[in-house]
Amino acid sequence: MDTYLETERLALRRFITDDADLLIELDSDPAVMRYLTGGNPTAPEVIRERHLPNILNGYEKWGGDLGLFAAHEKDGNAFIGWFILRPEPEGPLDEVELGYRLRQAAWGKGYATEGSRALLGKAFTELGVRMVWAETMSVNHGSRNIMKKLEMTLADTIPTPSDMEMVEGSEHGGVRYEITEEQWEQQ
Repeated sequence: MDTYLETERLALRRFITDDADLLIELDSDPAVMRYLTGGNPTAPEVIRERHLPNILNGYEKWGGDLGLFAAHEKDGNAFIGWFILRPEPEGPLDEVELGYRLRQAAWGKGYATEGSRALLGKAFTELGVRMVWAETMSVNHGSRNIMKKLEMTLADTIPTPSDMEMVEGSEHGGVRYEITEEQWEQQ
């Protein structure tokens, strides 16, 4: 496995073409997709023809340093989901998004915090990142709690995108959290 980053319990690696089934399985769980699509699965052909090629193109675009990374438990190598550390498509490389999507079996084990904390460290110490941001729905208290554990600061409220208006709680909009390199160094 071509490891991108390791934590105490996780190994993150770049996705490969053969990983489509992992993404399809992850996106087919209604609970995983609750705050993204209202629980509707992502169509397998969309993952194979659009999402996975975009992920792979991102590695090329950003030299393999930024993008979407498959997460596996080090003990047993089970796929638990993915983490993201990447800029907006045409955004500056020193402002990146942090996020994750984990299988239900991985929830409540501290993996999202552990992986995110390691990515923040990599972003600020190795990749020249100045600011990391994360967004979620206002009602997604699990993700908001992780952002608080990472000592990210609530920076703004954001409107619900039109393609997410069917999601339960969408009327409350979303939130954006941020952390700068300077704030991270003070932790």
